[in-house]
Amino acid sequence: MYKSYWVYIVLCRDKSFYTGVTNNIERRIWEHNNDENIRCYIYKRRPVKLVFCEYFSDINSAIDREKQIKSWSRKKKQALVDENYDNLIKYSKRKYPNR
Repeated sequence: MYKSYWVYIVLCRDKSFYTGVTNNIERRIWEHNNDENIRCYIYKRRPVKLVFCEYFSDINSAIDREKQIKSWSRKKKQALVDENYDNLIKYSKRKYPNR
């Protein structure tokens, strides 16, 4: 059986980013905008807009990528969303390379 997964970033109303992984991107974005769970991060930040998604055929690879992106700074996530690969590299460099 063939599976598909997406790592995605949504832009929230407050301009924050939320990164997740799903096997149905359309349904997940709908859920983010319509779910009634007030404890969710996104609940008070709706509506959200899909600004980035990346396809994976392996769930473990998708989860690894989600964790990687979640650890990034806002500037680095913005560079990914903007497809600005020069800034993506720039924001990947360590501030203290000798440590």
